[in-house]
Amino acid sequence: MTTLQFTRNDSPTIGVELELQLVDAETLALSNSIEQVLEGIPAHLTDCIKPELMQSYLEINTGVCNTVREVADDLSGKLIALEKITTPLDLKLFWAATHPFSSWRDQKITVNDRYYRLVELMQDIARRLVTFGLHVHIGVDTGDKAVMVCDRMMRHLPLLLALSCNSPFWENRKTGVHSNRSKVMEGLPTAGLPHQMRNWSEYIWLVNHLVDTGFINSIRELWWDIRPHHNFGTVEIRMCDMPANLEQVLAITALVQCLVQEISEEIDEGTFLSGYHPMMVEQNKWRATRFGGEARLVDSDNYKQYSVQETVDSMIALLLPRAKKLGCVDELKSATKLPSTTGAAQQLAIFEETNSLQEVVRQMLERNA
Repeated sequence: MTTLQFTRNDSPTIGVELELQLVDAETLALSNSIEQVLEGIPAHLTDCIKPELMQSYLEINTGVCNTVREVADDLSGKLIALEKITTPLDLKLFWAATHPFSSWRDQKITVNDRYYRLVELMQDIARRLVTFGLHVHIGVDTGDKAVMVCDRMMRHLPLLLALSCNSPFWENRKTGVHSNRSKVMEGLPTAGLPHQMRNWSEYIWLVNHLVDTGFINSIRELWWDIRPHHNFGTVEIRMCDMPANLEQVLAITALVQCLVQEISEEIDEGTFLSGYHPMMVEQNKWRATRFGGEARLVDSDNYKQYSVQETVDSMIALLLPRAKKLGCVDELKSATKLPSTTGAAQQLAIFEETNSLQEVVRQMLERNA
């Protein structure tokens, strides 16, 4: 039995991963161009700008940051460096969780043995994974703490999805949901909301069982909406769509850091875990998927429904003292704008006005120029 050693973090450090689309500057379609982009990456950025499953997108990773403002500086610098590479190649970086009209059938798998094995095992379930997410890591001090934080964060995950929804189109059509990415991801056998676990040893047992029985090849194939990450010593929140811009990423990152640290200190103080029903979380995730920032979410404490706006505003008020300690007050406060400005809301408004999915991509790119 493999024992996973959890890397200790004594402060709520932050790591952010962006998955961005490579689109042709003229046709606005996805472009299988990652190899050309990687050829231009300077040596000091090769560890933080990486390929992903398909050749039409890339992943940008921050270093270990202590504050949200450090995240902003880190990502801003890397995005500027990337645009100097993509612009001469007639490529644009598109911030959305699915592409409105490009088909998954036209995307090429990145040349990598692990990706080939994954597609061989999953077949079309993997080939359809032309989706783009935001992953936020927050440092915690022990494996047991990471498992407990994951459990207590579960009830807040649908809010994070509602605030980040940015995938209303798929295969050249309007899907009727604000986060089609979340439904595509749920096609994987180890994706979606995780199982409740009691401690680190139970998590290790589960991982070993899945590997030993051949269900997964490695821990990297647990694609849950939230999971412990033993190498980084973090709780990794994977629920979010790729938001529409960097400002939205920073607002969500501030909300996540404040929430995780608030829960972490509650655990240290011995606060009793107030119960929530997993079905409530599943219900709220569906509501967030379907309606995005316009959803009404059920409060796990009183079982009443509240708008996303009401929910995030009350969350901000609760977390403001924490944000002051962490130095992210402005970024946290900016989350109040997210329900009405999600990428999905913006895309749908453009489509309503123009009836053109090409125009959706064009105008969203212009807003990030």
